[in-house]
This record gives sequence, C-alpha cells and structure tokens, in this order.
Amino acid sequence: MPRISHDEVERIADLARLELAPGEAQRMTDELEAILGYVASLEQLDTTGVEPTVHAIPISTPLRDDIAAPPLDPDRALANAPERSGTAFVVPKVLDEDER
Repeated sequence: MPRISHDEVERIADLARLELAPGEAQRMTDELEAILGYVASLEQLDTTGVEPTVHAIPISTPLRDDIAAPPLDPDRALANAPERSGTAFVVPKVLDEDER
C-alpha cells in the first residue's frame, strides 16, 4: 500500500504554489514514496541508549551574549523595499480567506 497518493502530491504542490508539468506529479509521487520508505526503514532501528545529537562529531557552537540594542530605524530598514505602507513591508497576498 502506498504511503502517499498521487492526489496528495498534487494537493501539496497546490499548497506550495508549484505548477507541475504533465508526468511530473507521478515522478514526485514515486520519489516521495521512496523517501518515505527509507524513513520507515530507519524507524526499525533500535536507538535505545543512543544520545540525541545535532552533529555526527562533537563541535562547539559559541553563542553571542543576548544584549538588548536599539532597534533599526524603520526608514533605514525599509529603504530598499519595493513597496511599503508606513513602517511595514507590503507583500503579495498568499492565502485566500478559506485557506486559513
């Protein structure tokens, strides 16, 4: 039984605003099915006693001190914006009212 259907791939593409060429949805379905199969095989591994890691080797990630600073001037922040409204960026509408 497939883990992802052709219809689900088309719905995901639609939500991501991707236009798939003819035949591309089937190729994506096959590729996603292979990825999900690989993930399913990883779920079979016994990870008891294995410490969670972010990197395969220990490395340090120094962080800077979190010090409050004055905010950036809104006019300077928006200087290169293609369109603005007051102190805000104007961006194209992405979601329709019924998709929230």
